[in-house]
Amino acid sequence: MTIELVKEISGEVFKTILLASGPALITSLVVGLIISFFQAITQIQEFTLTFVPKIVAVFLCIFLMLPWMSQVLVTFTRNLIENIPVYIR
Repeated sequence: MTIELVKEISGEVFKTILLASGPALITSLVVGLIISFFQAITQIQEFTLTFVPKIVAVFLCIFLMLPWMSQVLVTFTRNLIENIPVYIR
């Protein structure tokens, strides 16, 4: 296994992680910004107000995107397993 191969595999791992976790993280970011904006406008400084909407939004996002996210992970794993003979050289 060469350094180039390790770099290639590492790049694919990071790309897969970003693709699989990206929708949930972006949803959490957007909902957090909206709630923070709402709190700034109304001057409601309730600490727990941010958690419930973010948890619900992330849960819904994961529920809706789970088939696509699992497909990304299965494709990465399949490619990794199919290329084991190349990695051994």
